[in-house]
Amino acid sequence: MEKISVIGMGSWGTTLAILLAEKGNSVIGWEWIKERAYKMQKTRENPFFLKGCPFPENLEVTNDLLYAAAKSNVIVLAVPSHVVRKIVRQSKDELHEKNIVNVAKGIEIETMLRMSEVIHDEAGIPFEKITTLSGPTHSEEVSKKLPATIVAASVSETYAKSIQHLFMTNYFRVYTSTDIIGVELGGSLKNVIAIGAGISDGMCMGDNTKAALITRGLREITRLGIACGANPHTFSGISGIGDLIVTCDSLHSRNRYVGNRLAKGFSLDEILSSMEMIAEGVNTTKSAYQLSHEMNVEMPITDHIHQILFEGLSPQEGVITLMTRSPKSEDEF
Repeated sequence: MEKISVIGMGSWGTTLAILLAEKGNSVIGWEWIKERAYKMQKTRENPFFLKGCPFPENLEVTNDLLYAAAKSNVIVLAVPSHVVRKIVRQSKDELHEKNIVNVAKGIEIETMLRMSEVIHDEAGIPFEKITTLSGPTHSEEVSKKLPATIVAASVSETYAKSIQHLFMTNYFRVYTSTDIIGVELGGSLKNVIAIGAGISDGMCMGDNTKAALITRGLREITRLGIACGANPHTFSGISGIGDLIVTCDSLHSRNRYVGNRLAKGFSLDEILSSMEMIAEGVNTTKSAYQLSHEMNVEMPITDHIHQILFEGLSPQEGVITLMTRSPKSEDEF
């Protein structure tokens, strides 16, 4: 059994902390807000993001980041992607020689780095000691022990297999991959397309529209992934099309919710201020837009989502301009 610290006790971090503790591991969960940490310690559950899921006895909650990082040999980073660097910077002296598991989905706006690259860049941790867990795994369902699958990706197949063994249960099936580029990009970029799916649903456009959006969105993700060095087959797997489908179609999806509210006429500021949890797709739209232009990869859906979010384009206008682009072969952009 391992000593594991889960850094970030949102809904997904809490779900994974409970899963790992129920497997008999000694688990510490770090919550950044002191009052929330105290409440979790007292009630033995997370009443803020995962009410009704009691903590096992071997799950401890703390507000002390350095304590959590120092006490365990496996560190699960379950904070939003835009604060991964900050958290790693604050705790990097305690992270050396540790095994790092990242579950954040995003691309850093300032550097265009994926999360494993951010961790390596900030703390000097070898890529062989970093894995990313990504797939179609809403915490609302995994916490109820409904069957789900996910991918553990690392440049080290040996390390990926060790993380596979650490997390796998009879309801949580973990596959391995050495294509961490593809797995991280698939998990990040699908959130952009999910905002588009929410817009489609909010405008009552129907199943045909959403099927087209998902299919063409996957082509965009794959093109950018190939340009970045990913294996194209990764995007037809669990962390690619699997995660894309669930995020575009599920009522649990925060990114789909953002798009849905945009289509109803709410501003982005109004939507985000009303949400307790983070919709990663908003920031990822910025980074995906920048990265695609730097790599000279045409991504028309992503471009239009960027215009809707940040440039004042209305969802209605966005649909028309997408649909009236010049005729092309399906193999084209």
